[in-house]
Amino acid sequence: MQYQLNYVKKGMMMEQKQFDTAALWLRLGLGLVFIIGGTSKLSLLLDPSSQAAMVANYMGTTGYINELFQDYLFSAGWLTPWSFLTALSAFELFSGLALCAGFLVRPLALFYAFLLWTFVVSLPVDTVPGASVGVSTYTSPAIFVQIRDITLSGMMFVLFNLGSGLYSVDKRLSSQEHHVDWQTLGLLLRFSLGMTFIVAGFFAGYAKIPSFATHQVILLTLGLVLIFAQGKTLKVGALLCALVMLWFMLQKFSIDKSFIKNLNGFKREFALLAAGAVIALLGGGERFSLADLAQRAKSYYLFSRATSK
Repeated sequence: MQYQLNYVKKGMMMEQKQFDTAALWLRLGLGLVFIIGGTSKLSLLLDPSSQAAMVANYMGTTGYINELFQDYLFSAGWLTPWSFLTALSAFELFSGLALCAGFLVRPLALFYAFLLWTFVVSLPVDTVPGASVGVSTYTSPAIFVQIRDITLSGMMFVLFNLGSGLYSVDKRLSSQEHHVDWQTLGLLLRFSLGMTFIVAGFFAGYAKIPSFATHQVILLTLGLVLIFAQGKTLKVGALLCALVMLWFMLQKFSIDKSFIKNLNGFKREFALLAAGAVIALLGGGERFSLADLAQRAKSYYLFSRATSK
């Protein structure tokens, strides 16, 4: 009996270590996104020769803040676009460093899980058939353009539940052992990453929709594998997704750009790479996989037949 208890305890410890490793990978992947983004934006916003162009880039018709949000944020007069972007970029850099260090991981993850959706609703978009506003702006649905940010939001919810993981300040300050329902978290992670690949698979080539320098059929296939597969098939598919991210980074790298500009060109892909690596490590659970859906349908059919008699 004691041997069995020790075996179960050892298995639980190994499982917890895997979850802590997954949290570390997600932390680093997401943290790099914000470190790179914050550093890149601050370097331009704090330089008098480039700050005006940077503000115009964000506030213009091909920027990231639509008219409704600009009126809401700046109509009072006390907040200016430059001060808003500078404060946001500084926070972005701080939070990226904090995530990588494993400090305040849960509060930051929960905050960003919701904040990332504001980037979707604030994007200036024109998708009306036959209409033209006479200026250059986004012509693809905002949810498609920002699909990677939606994936990052899902990753943040997963990180919030996993905690800070290995080599973190938070774990040194307090114990974080808790039950992890990977069936639920794995479902969220694989769906989040899978939707990015499915959108790219269907709509790559349309304005501002990422293609990852990969054929659409490959992207779509990998997206469907992430959504519907389980077990080894899912893990292999997730590993291939991670390799697609590495391939895309290599394709985007240019010796004509500075180091930070190169990194800024594929910053989100660091997080997507981490998500693929975590699924390759832990799987994505079995909920709503193709086999699970078939079993649910069979159970529903048998239950309906039994109750109809």
